[in-house]
Amino acid sequence: MYQTRQAYAPTPHSYVPNMALSATINLDEEVKLAETRAERDLQDSLAEVFSIIITLDELEKAYLKDAISEADYTEICDRLLKQYKAILTDEAVSREFVDLETFKNEWDMEVPRATERIRIGLPSTVTAPSISTAATSSNGTNGTLILEATQDFITFLDALKLGLFAKDQLHPLLSDVIQSVNKVTDRDFEGRGKIVQWLIALNQMKATEEVSEEQARELELDMNSAYQGFKATLK
Repeated sequence: MYQTRQAYAPTPHSYVPNMALSATINLDEEVKLAETRAERDLQDSLAEVFSIIITLDELEKAYLKDAISEADYTEICDRLLKQYKAILTDEAVSREFVDLETFKNEWDMEVPRATERIRIGLPSTVTAPSISTAATSSNGTNGTLILEATQDFITFLDALKLGLFAKDQLHPLLSDVIQSVNKVTDRDFEGRGKIVQWLIALNQMKATEEVSEEQARELELDMNSAYQGFKATLK
């Protein structure tokens, strides 16, 4: 005999609703993810870090596809890296963040290009400049740029001689060296690779962490070699 199909699944006769399982919160009330201002600030900072990492990854993709100019890429990448480092100087944020790999695993992030850029700590146009990066005048290389690069080399070497071994003291000075050198020449020279290697090594240290005396001596030798190599390109 034909039976009319139910429009919904019938409730078993044995089921008895448990009134004790009623909602314990007001469903019309907004759920607060943080109870204090400090918690809200922490969550906002972590969200900002998440956004920076994603943006960096997309920026790297755009640059590889030639969808953004070198100048714009360099400016945006440099700004994002500085923001990333600045946010993580906060102890509470750094403690919750732990490290990049932990943060990526926690939030299931697949960002290989951003990971590499953060590891290096500089835009790819700085570590591997193109021909358009070096500025020249009608009479050859700009003398002012040569002077700036020379002064940056000397300033960095003087810092080592004065015993400034902390990462937050050396990394900015070494960044100035590679960037000023790139403005002078796009040519590779003896010791240039060492500058980049030391930049990466320093970038992976904590802000207050220091190089050892042995590392400082090695760094000074490498920088002197790079300085001589740089001067050789100007002859």
